Amino acid sequence: MITIGTVAATDEDLITTTVLDYFEGWFEGDVARMDRALHPDLVKRDAGELELTTKGQMVEATAGGVGVKRAAGRRVDIDVEVVDVWGDAASVVVRTAIYHEYLHLVRTTGGWRIVDALWQFS
Repeated sequence: MITIGTVAATDEDLITTTVLDYFEGWFEGDVARMDRALHPDLVKRDAGELELTTKGQMVEATAGGVGVKRAAGRRVDIDVEVVDVWGDAASVVVRTAIYHEYLHLVRTTGGWRIVDALWQFS
């Protein structure tokens, strides 16, 4: 267990923080949060086309404001469901008005990172 301030954070808390860095970073154009959330070997695929997206491409698209444009004028609530945590692996489902994603995370020396994502538009 890791202590943040005076409160001990559970794996589920830390995983949720990583997932929020990913989604909020995307919708706010925050490159630092996006970069922090993703594993260097990220594999992200669109469920419809199975086109591969890398960490570098996600960081570049975040810097270019792609997520900001998609969220413009919309209320974007982010529903994070941590489905399972086993050792250094976790599975998460995320639902927003724009995206539905299945994420796999891995615990690294730097914390939890998203290593694999399958998504489609909601």
